Amino acid sequence: MRLGVVLAGLMALAQPAHALSCAPPDIARDFQQAAQSDDAYIIVKGDLFFDEAKLPDRTDLRTSRKRDTTDIEGWLAGYSLTKYGFTKRFERDVILRVSCLGPWCGGTAKGEHLAFLKQEKLQWVAQISPCPGMTYASPTAEQEQKALSCFRGEDCRAD
Repeated sequence: MRLGVVLAGLMALAQPAHALSCAPPDIARDFQQAAQSDDAYIIVKGDLFFDEAKLPDRTDLRTSRKRDTTDIEGWLAGYSLTKYGFTKRFERDVILRVSCLGPWCGGTAKGEHLAFLKQEKLQWVAQISPCPGMTYASPTAEQEQKALSCFRGEDCRAD
């Protein structure tokens, strides 16, 4: 009997588990979102450098329910997209805008990325959210080709 009471008490205290539901990342959908936005975007492929220790850590229960963003200074060296491919040199400071929704935060690592960079005044911002998209680590040839196809006004259907 005692075990039943303890078990019932523990079940009453248990909170429901919540999961973040995200659509799979899709270059065409991101391209269409950027094209329909009032903001200016460019697409860049290159090596991203930043201090990974500055990425948000949501293991602290006091902050795990917050909804916020963290801006991290970075550097992106590569090429921006033209109708001929990734051919225009791009070497600039960028801001990684890492957003969190409760305990889930966007994340990435140093290395090659394909990124839709949003222009904010004189800065370029890479959006890193808990649901992947807009910034792709280790882009595939298919992702690069889809970005080029969309940029040229060719096939740009979301998968």
